[in-house]
Order: sequence, then structure tokens, then C-alpha cells
Amino acid sequence: MIQLHTGRVGKRYTLYPPKELLEAIGVKEGDLVVYRVENGKLIVEPLTNPFEYALKVKKWAKTSLEEIEEFSSKLQAEIIERD
Repeated sequence: MIQLHTGRVGKRYTLYPPKELLEAIGVKEGDLVVYRVENGKLIVEPLTNPFEYALKVKKWAKTSLEEIEEFSSKLQAEIIERD
């Protein structure tokens, strides 16, 4: 069932949607959202923080600090050789 809620547009066009709606889409204070207009309607979607997402998803690869340093050194050497 669709529930209707009202909100308010404040100064400088600030939108104040009801807390229940924000909780329903998983948005909390300080989060980023994406706005878009579809067929004359404003759509608001949470924007996933890539760092938070990386901490939550199942890991599928492992890289050691030594491997990163080795790769970086090789890449830097290649760049220096080209110049």
C-alpha cells in the first residue's frame, strides 16, 4: 500500500521530507543522495559511500602492502624510462 506524506520547502528551496521516508530509503543525517527528475517527479536515492560499501561486501581478493609497493615501483620505473 502506498502511503502519502507531506513535507515542506523552506528558504533557499530546502526540502524537508518526513523522517519516516528517509528511514525507509536508508538515509540518515549527513548522507549523500542523488536527485533526478523523471516524468515531472523528483526522485531521491541514497548515494552509497564507496568506502563504507567496500567494508561491507564480501572480499574476493587479497593484496599485501609488499605487492602494492612492488607494483608501484615497477610502474614508476616504466614512467621514468618513457620520459
